[in-house]
Amino acid sequence: MPDSTPTIGRANIVTAQNGRQQRISEGRPFPLGATWDGLGVNFALFSANATKVELCIFNATGENELERITMPEYTDEVFHVYLPDARPGTVYGYRVHGPYDPANGHRFNPNKLLLDPYAKGTVGELKWDPSHFGYVMESGDDLTFDERDSAPFTPKCRVVDPAFTWGNDRPPNIPWGETIFYETHVKGFTRLHPAVPEPLRGTYAGLGQKEVVDYIKALGVTSVELLPVHGFVQDQHLTDKGLTNYWGYNTISFFAPELRYSATGSLSEFKEMVARLHANDLEVILDVVYNHTAEGNERGPTLSFKGIDNASYYRLIPDQKRYYINETGTGNTVNLSHPRVLQMVTDSLRYWVQEMHVDGFRFDLATILGREPYGFDEGGGFLDSCRQDPILSSVKLIAEPWDIGPGGYQVGGFPPGWAEWNDKFRDTVREYWKGNEGKLPDLATRLTASGDAFNKRGRRPWSSVNFVTAHDGFCLHDLVSYNEKHNEANGEDNRDGHSDNQSWNCGAEGPTEDPEINALRERQKRNFIATLMLSQGTPLLLAGDELSRSQSGNNNTYCQDNELNWIDWANIPEDGQSLIEFTRKVIALRKALPILRRGRFLTGRHNEELDVLDVDWISPNGQPMHPEQWNDPSAKCLGMLLDGRARATGIHRPAMDTSALLVLNAHHDVVSFTLPEVAGGAAWHCLLDTNHPTGVEVETFRMGDTYLVTGRSTLLFTLELDQGESIALRQATQALQELQETPFEPPSQE
Repeated sequence: MPDSTPTIGRANIVTAQNGRQQRISEGRPFPLGATWDGLGVNFALFSANATKVELCIFNATGENELERITMPEYTDEVFHVYLPDARPGTVYGYRVHGPYDPANGHRFNPNKLLLDPYAKGTVGELKWDPSHFGYVMESGDDLTFDERDSAPFTPKCRVVDPAFTWGNDRPPNIPWGETIFYETHVKGFTRLHPAVPEPLRGTYAGLGQKEVVDYIKALGVTSVELLPVHGFVQDQHLTDKGLTNYWGYNTISFFAPELRYSATGSLSEFKEMVARLHANDLEVILDVVYNHTAEGNERGPTLSFKGIDNASYYRLIPDQKRYYINETGTGNTVNLSHPRVLQMVTDSLRYWVQEMHVDGFRFDLATILGREPYGFDEGGGFLDSCRQDPILSSVKLIAEPWDIGPGGYQVGGFPPGWAEWNDKFRDTVREYWKGNEGKLPDLATRLTASGDAFNKRGRRPWSSVNFVTAHDGFCLHDLVSYNEKHNEANGEDNRDGHSDNQSWNCGAEGPTEDPEINALRERQKRNFIATLMLSQGTPLLLAGDELSRSQSGNNNTYCQDNELNWIDWANIPEDGQSLIEFTRKVIALRKALPILRRGRFLTGRHNEELDVLDVDWISPNGQPMHPEQWNDPSAKCLGMLLDGRARATGIHRPAMDTSALLVLNAHHDVVSFTLPEVAGGAAWHCLLDTNHPTGVEVETFRMGDTYLVTGRSTLLFTLELDQGESIALRQATQALQELQETPFEPPSQE
C-alpha cells in the first residue's frame, strides 16, 4: 500500500467507470470532509465497517453524475483521496459498499447516494422517492434490499472556499449576567417585513438588513437565538399533506447552512448577517439538533449516516441491532459514545464558532448529548469535551435539559459552565398568573433563579434560562386568549401539541370585542413580560410576543410555513405597538438596575455587619412573610425586597445599587399593599405598574404609605436613600426618558 500521507504532487491517472480520466493521489485522512487547500481538494470519510467507498462527482447543478472514483486509501477507519484538479464549487456525493445485514446493524447500499456528514455546502433539495430507502419501501420489510439509484432525487454536497473578509468583526462577548435572549426564525422574522427588499425577505440577508437589526437593537435584547439553520429535510408525511417542516428540527447536514434561507446560495450571506448583528453588539446563538437525524428508524430513508456506517452513528438496541434506541421520539438517537461521532459533533460546533463566528448554541433535547449506554452522565464524553475545549468552553452553551428516555428530565443536572432552559419557571409563572392557589412558595423560588435546581457547584443565577413562551407552545397573545389548543390546521385532528398549557382566556375563547376582557389580556401580557425581565436569571423572549402576534390558538406550529408563523410587521395592532414600548421599558429597567441581575443566588442570606437580608419577602401589610402566610393557599400577593446594601460581595456601595421592591398581585381584585420601611431609605419611587403601562412620570411615596395594587398587576419600586443619590436610580430614570424620546415606529416600505 502506498504512503497514506503523500505529497500533493504525487498523483496518478485513474479512469472512471464512464471513461473519463481524473488525476488523483492518496490524500490524507484528515481533516474529514472535502477540504480545498488552494491547489486541490482532499476528500476524507469515516466508516469503521464499510468495505469500499466511491466518490461521485456531478455537474454544477447536481443533475448528472460525471465520475465515480474509488477512494484508494483507508487509514484509521477513514477513506481518503486527493483530487488536484478539483476546485470550490465541485459537486459530489458518496456511495458506500459493505454488508447489508440489518440484524447486525449494517445497512450499506451503494445504490444510494449519500451526503457527506462534513459537507460545508449543499446543492438541491430532497425529492421524496422510494429509491431513498435502502430496502424495498413498498414491501414494508427493511430486511429486503433495494437496487434503485437514489441520486436523481437526492441533494448533493458542494466543495466550498471558506475565505471571507471579516474586517473588524469581533464577538460581542455579552456577559452572562447582562444577556437577554430573543428567539426567532430566520424566515418568519422578515418574510413580511415591508422595509426588506422582496428578494431578501425570509433570508439570512433579510435578517441582516439595517431596519431589522435596528429594531432588535432598540428593543434592548442582546442575543438573537435562531431556530435551526443546519441543513434539514422536509418530512415526507408533511409534504404529502401540503405542509412544511417550518421549525427545521430534522437535521441532515451539521456543517452546511440551510439553503432555503439563502437569497444568494453563497456561504458568505450567512457570515454577512452575523457580521451585521455583531456590528450592533448583538450575539448570534444557534438552536442545534445533534440528538437525532432525518433518517428515522429502521424503516426510514438512507440519506447519509445510515448508509455510511449505521452501527457507528446510531444507538442500536444491543441484542436487537436491527432496531434503534429512540430516546428522542424521532426514530433514532445519535451515538455520541462513539469517538468519531463525538468528533463530528464537536468539529461541527468549532466550525460554526471559528468559521461562521456564532456566539453560542442552544442544544435541542440536550439530555441525549449527555447519555452514555448506562444513562445520563454529566461527566459523559460530550459534556466533558465541551468543558475542556478552549473554543467551545468560551461560548454560550445552553441545554434543553430533557428527552423522553429513562431519567430524561435533567433540569439543574448539567455541569458548571452550562445554562439550561428552565421549564419550572415557565410552568410556575403561568400557573401563578392564571390564578392557581398555593403558588407563592414556588413563585419565590422561580423569581430568584430557581436555586433549588441550580445553586450548587458554584453555578450562577444566569444558569437558569427563564422563559414563559417559546417556539414550542402558545405564543404570549394566545396564552391569555385560549383555554384550549386549536391545531386543526396541522392535519392531525387537533391531537398534536400539549394539552396542558396552563393558559387562561380571561373569559372568552379567542378573539372578542369585550373591552374588559381585552384590557385584562393586555395587562396579563405585561405581567408575564415584567415577571420574565425582573426575575433573577437569564430571560428569553419569543420574537413577536412583544407586538402581540397570534397563532390563532395553534400551540404546535412546526409545520406551518405561512402567515400563522410570519410576523406581520405592516399590520401591528395598536395594542401591539403599546406592548413593544412596554417591553422596551422593562428591558431598560433591567439593564439600569444591577440588583435585578445579581451574580449570586438570593437565599435570604443575612449580612450581619449591615443587619440586612439579600432578599426579603414582604406581605401586603408591609411586614416579612410568616409561615402561615406562605402556607395560605388563597394568598396571591407578594413583595420581593432586594436590599441594595446586601451586595453578594459584602461591599457596601448603596449609591451604586439601589434597593428594589417587586410586587406581584394575582388576585382578581385590588390589594392594599403597605410599602415597607427600609433602614437608610427616604422614599419609594414607582418605576413600573402594569396597570399604567404608558406612564413615564416616576411617582414618589413615603415608606409606610399604602399603594392600591390593581388586581392582576405587577409593580417595581426603587428606594431613594437618605444619605445621597442612587446612581442606579438615576440611570433608570434616564433610561425611561430616553425611551420616551425614541418611540417605536412601525416599518414602512421605502
